[in-house]
Amino acid sequence: KAMCSGKLQTALLVASYFVYLLVGAAVFQALERTAERREKVAAAQMKEAFLQNFTQLTVAEMEQFMKNLIEAIQNGVYPVGNESQFEESNWDFSNSFFFAGTVVSTIGYGTLHPKTAGGQIFCVFFALFGIPLNIVFLHHVGKMLSLLCKKLGKFLYQKGMRKKKIKFLTLLFFLATGILVFLCLPSVFFQITEGWSYSEGIYFAFITLSTIGFGDYVVGKQSDRKYFSYYRVLVAIWILFGLAWIALLFNL
Repeated sequence: KAMCSGKLQTALLVASYFVYLLVGAAVFQALERTAERREKVAAAQMKEAFLQNFTQLTVAEMEQFMKNLIEAIQNGVYPVGNESQFEESNWDFSNSFFFAGTVVSTIGYGTLHPKTAGGQIFCVFFALFGIPLNIVFLHHVGKMLSLLCKKLGKFLYQKGMRKKKIKFLTLLFFLATGILVFLCLPSVFFQITEGWSYSEGIYFAFITLSTIGFGDYVVGKQSDRKYFSYYRVLVAIWILFGLAWIALLFNL
């Protein structure tokens, strides 16, 4: 009964956690998408005005244009290409889910952030409850993984191995497996999908899973590359389980 109860609690926690992220993503998308479209229209108009009058602009007007351009880019609006950019949104569901995951995991790349008053206020409360939920989630996943450690330890102990050696081999096994699954293999995936070098993929994976999150490398942000649907959702899930692996290492 206790085992069934524990499994039920874990299942409810995992379900609640992902429902929380899904709801958060939907709310961010609803609050931010319209404002983003207005920014794109304004940036396109600014670009058109510049192209028509750039030979007659004064130094002050040119500097103002550069300030407006920098502000647009900081807000995730890139006034390049044709009108097809209006069909693509930084706040589609995949991007919104990815953003929600980076908020509760405290990575905070800074390349995508809410700009409306409603989105910013919601983000405060979403993080306020989401960060503790994320800690509890990672703790539970870490405990589940530590059970695998115990099973491996019991198996080695039954084979006549000493306890100190078992502890060392268990730590080494989960360290090597985690490095392979969460650092080495994803870096190959990022190399293919993003066009980065392998070292850049390793760098991004480490900076992300350590929650440093500089924001100099972020997935799914290159306008000249085609990404498959829900690419960033998969990356967000990789981040969550990668953080659980790091939590397990700290426990070990």
